[in-house]
Formats: sequence, C-alpha cells, structure tokens
Amino acid sequence: MRIAQLANFYSPTSGGLRTAVDTIGRGYLAAGHERVLIRPGKYTAEAETGDGLVITLKGRPISGGYRMVVSPKAIRAALDRVRPDSVEVSDKATMVTAGTWARANDRPAVLFSHERLDTWLAARLPILPKSALEPLVARWNRRLAARFDTVVVTSAFAEQEFRALGVRHVRRVPLGVDLTTFHPSDPPDDTTARLVYAGRLSPEKNPGAVIKAVDMLVRNGNDVTLDVYGHGSALPALKRQATGLPVTFHGHLSGRAELAARLAAADVAFAPSPAETFGLSILEALACGTPVVTADTGGAPELVSGGAGLAVRPTPEGLAGGVLRVLSRPVLSRRAAARRRAESYPWSATVGALVDLHAMTTGAGTSAGKPR
Repeated sequence: MRIAQLANFYSPTSGGLRTAVDTIGRGYLAAGHERVLIRPGKYTAEAETGDGLVITLKGRPISGGYRMVVSPKAIRAALDRVRPDSVEVSDKATMVTAGTWARANDRPAVLFSHERLDTWLAARLPILPKSALEPLVARWNRRLAARFDTVVVTSAFAEQEFRALGVRHVRRVPLGVDLTTFHPSDPPDDTTARLVYAGRLSPEKNPGAVIKAVDMLVRNGNDVTLDVYGHGSALPALKRQATGLPVTFHGHLSGRAELAARLAAADVAFAPSPAETFGLSILEALACGTPVVTADTGGAPELVSGGAGLAVRPTPEGLAGGVLRVLSRPVLSRRAAARRRAESYPWSATVGALVDLHAMTTGAGTSAGKPR
C-alpha cells in the first residue's frame, strides 16, 4: 500500500507536526508500506530518502518561518505522478485539495486534524468576536469533513469540534511518544527546583505566563530556575520580561536526544497553552519522568492524570501554584507517575491504528463521508 502524507506548516522547526508526520511515516515503512511525503519548501524538488519519497513543492513564506503551497494544481499534479493508494492530509488549508483528488480517483482520504480550528483561529485573531468566528469555522469544518472518508482526531477535546456538527466519520487516534529517546534520568540532587519550557515562543502558546509565574515564585522566596527551549515571535518580549530572573533562553534544540536529556534534568515542565489540542511536548516531558503543569482547558488535561502532573488555570498564579503543588509530592513517586502515564502512549499504537484505518478504506470507493 502506498500512502501519501501531505502537510503544510512543515519545517525543520515545526515541532509537533513534523515529529508526528515523520514518525508515523517511518511507521508505515516499517510495516512494509510505501510512504510519500508532500511538503512545502523554497524550491520544487523530488528525492528518494531513507524515509521514503519526499516531494517538495514551492511554497509561499508565511509567519513563523513556515511555508504554504498555494497552488492546488501543483498538489494534484504531484498526486497524479505518484498515484497513492490512500492519502493522509495533516492540513486544513490548501493541501485539502488532496481529498478532492482522492474522490475523483476513487482513493480513500484521511484528514488528520492536529489542531482545533476554532481555538487556533481565536488565538491568532483575538479581535474577531466569537459570534462571527463560530459560524465561519462550522461551515469550513463541514466542507472539510465532506472531502474525506475519515477525520482522525487525537483527543476527546479535538473530537468535539466535529461531533458537535454531526460529523459521524470521526476516529480518535492519540499520538505517541518515543519512549526510548525520551527516558528518565537522575536529576541533580540539590534544593534548586529546575523548571523547563520547551515549545514555540508565540503568544498563543502563552509563554509569557510562565515568565510571570517564575517571577512570582522567586519573589515569594522559592529557589527556582527556568530553562527555555524554542524560538518564535515572542522571544524579544520574553527576554525583556525575564530581565533579572533566573531564566535562560537556549533557542531551538534540533537534536531529540539532547532535548530529552534537558527535559529529564528538570523537576517540572510547563505546557501553558490554553488551547492545546493534544500536547506532544507534554508526553515527551512525561516520558522523561518530568511531571507537567498544564492548562486546564483544551486536550492537555487528558494527558496528566494519575499523578503525572496538574491541569491548572493558565495564569501566572495558577501555574506558580501548580509548580508548588507538584514539588510538594515525593520526588520518586511523581517521576514514576509521569513515566507511567507516557508509557500508555507508544507510537506503535498510533501507527497500528492508522495502518488499519488505511487498509480498511483502501479500495472501498466513495464512502458516506464524501458527497456523491
């Protein structure tokens, strides 16, 4: 079976999306299938790699260092060349034309919904009132769902976006974590509480609340440090905000093993985004035995049960209080609980569910999910 994965917003620093697409793609190869990746880039190119055929289509630069393919015709032409047995689209913009191509060529199509469109847009367009945003998102999501045989979501929170519209061809498949690369180690044996934030430094991720939480902890006499891994548009403002605080900005870490070592050396990790659909970075911290303080909204609370962390109000006060509550627990028990929780999310389960999904729909023709 030849599976084509398509994704905009895929770049060397795109974090969770790239990790998910690539890990799943390698899983398809390991299961004996062919994998084709169609992604945006500076130039159009095509190359056979150890991870399968990679087709790069010229993309237009957009914010955050990302690119987006703006020509649906180029996307459909690439699919015409490789003739996949099934398509998997990790995008809600131009790449969804692959659903139209699949319908025209009697191929199954899967929409992998990595983000909830309503919360994603609300975070980036705060001036747009909810009364105006909701009907626009509902209309777009209905059109999206109608193009695909199956809509894959990663959490109960993400599933609500489509279930509320009466979309029935929804399948929940949580993401996984590399339990070998991300593993616990012994943190430094001293009294300083080492806090960590690893993720994009942009307003919708709420990193400013983390800096303010550290400020509160320090002013209340707590011996803490914060290491920040990542980059983004908010970096200059965050550095100014952190002046005089025990905060170190390390930039983006491209090495997964190095990131894992840094996470394992921390006592508590922050995941403060109030609209996280899943939280791959949360799982990576948990796999390192590092409990996570996250927002009590979105899909993140589904990951920190069983003593693996806390879901709190994503405010400086909420985050600071969450840190103190986590640190009040015995070190060994909180770290064991974090690792245990991560172990229930192996990538093998994700890949296996998706392989089964593609195999069940391949050759099935037009389904109830597609307009006839």
